[in-house]
Amino acid sequence: MDDITFRSDTVLSDIHLQMPNKSHFMVRLNAVGQPVFLSHFQILWDEDLRDDRHSDNEYEKEPTKQRDRCCGNWRPEQNGNSINEDRRQSSTIHGLEALLDDDGDLEVIRKPVQEKEEHSREAIYPIILTKAMEDPTEDEELEHHCQDSIKIEHTMATPLEDVGKQIWRGAFLLADYLLWKRDLFRSCTALELGAGTGLTSIIMATVAKTVYCTDVGEDLLDMCERNIALNRHLRNLSAEVKVKELDWLKNEFCTDPETPYSWSEEEIADLYDSTSVIMAADVFYDDDLTDAVFRTFYRIVHSLKNPCIIYLSIERRLNFTLRHMDISCDAYNHFRKCLHDLENITDGKMKFTAEPIKPLFPQFFVYERGEQLELWKVTSEILLDHVPACKKQP
Repeated sequence: MDDITFRSDTVLSDIHLQMPNKSHFMVRLNAVGQPVFLSHFQILWDEDLRDDRHSDNEYEKEPTKQRDRCCGNWRPEQNGNSINEDRRQSSTIHGLEALLDDDGDLEVIRKPVQEKEEHSREAIYPIILTKAMEDPTEDEELEHHCQDSIKIEHTMATPLEDVGKQIWRGAFLLADYLLWKRDLFRSCTALELGAGTGLTSIIMATVAKTVYCTDVGEDLLDMCERNIALNRHLRNLSAEVKVKELDWLKNEFCTDPETPYSWSEEEIADLYDSTSVIMAADVFYDDDLTDAVFRTFYRIVHSLKNPCIIYLSIERRLNFTLRHMDISCDAYNHFRKCLHDLENITDGKMKFTAEPIKPLFPQFFVYERGEQLELWKVTSEILLDHVPACKKQP
């Protein structure tokens, strides 16, 4: 058998790294041969389970404790530490003492040499793999939690061009805000750019009237549409969710009826007449794509009938670069530059105002909300001397 190799640009989301192995439930192979997994994410409505008391230095304390609780690793606290933590510390100390000799040096215990048996090969015990259920919606184990449990199909380690098939922390941050301010988004029409697996659009669909869930790539859009179908059981999910192709590198919508996930003229007209919210979660990782998504923001907002608000989540990722010979956040810095340029547009038609939203709102999902995660609000204003061309394509 050939050795398994990984491409140098293969990446894996922190969300998948921190989930228990038992949560990685493979269900199928997608059209390009990548393994597809099904994961469950519980919405924490209960005040006792949700971290509702964030402060500047408490980003990771409560989510970590909640994650341990969900994974079965947590016990009630005693004297500031959990029982499991005390046991681990105690067992570690005793274990180290047992490995020291009389002089305090570490005594290495080596495997005893066994006599050679008749057969030199070691015994092999096969691992029996079970096939996943054909219909993941019939998971009886989570039946009593189904109204508050989101089911998302996704891939794991992918090349950079397929990162949309994974789940990222920026999507959870934006989803937390949507759930916290759900009255603000009630009965609205929303457009998501770079929806990926569709998690944020699914959350928005619990409060909105219509959600346009957009991305590029037929395989990715198939996964997104499947995830929406998997979550029709969610509490209050009554919005019409339309999965559509929207390529930031093109100036027009795809209206070819022969192309999957294309737009109809009626849908384009409804988008321009009704949209009041645009959102994008963690799509700013490549400078060229960041430029493209900001151009798309401007083209669409310029043609909307009503003013809208744009919500953007981003994670500052630290990387060592040879250009700076230091740790930097090039993708984040370019995002801030594009945000600044958007605010300083002087075309006499639109005015944009950007402001950060402090992540002090409650967490409805279990993940590490570090200080590198940011949420931005961009408000658009139509200047009085400008009448938008509502029906024109961007």
